[in-house]
Amino acid sequence: QVQLVESGGGLVQAGDSLRLSCATSGRAITIYGMGWFRQAPGKEREFVAAISRSGFSTRYADSVKGRFAVSRDIAKSTLYLQMNSLKPEDTAVYYCAHQKGGILVATATADQYDYWGQGTQVTVSS
Repeated sequence: QVQLVESGGGLVQAGDSLRLSCATSGRAITIYGMGWFRQAPGKEREFVAAISRSGFSTRYADSVKGRFAVSRDIAKSTLYLQMNSLKPEDTAVYYCAHQKGGILVATATADQYDYWGQGTQVTVSS
């Protein structure tokens, strides 16, 4: 089975940067797309960023575009989310997700992913 383990969350101040990691096992990230979602208290889970199985297609939510960057290290089987210029509204639990097989582009809805990590908390203070 696919296993995803997130890390890198923490408490930071507005304007700071943080890099989240998602270690994967069970399937090669080179043949499956991956994504990042987040869920803030009292809100529904929302899309953040995604990378296609090829690694050449990425997609970002409008709220994070220009500030966040998704990438992967194939040798380490790890997905990353680099978060810069963090804002208090970025506070949420961040989840990495494994895209369903056969999808060739980065996708932005949760129903297009079939495995999820346990989440890592990111808190951004003013």
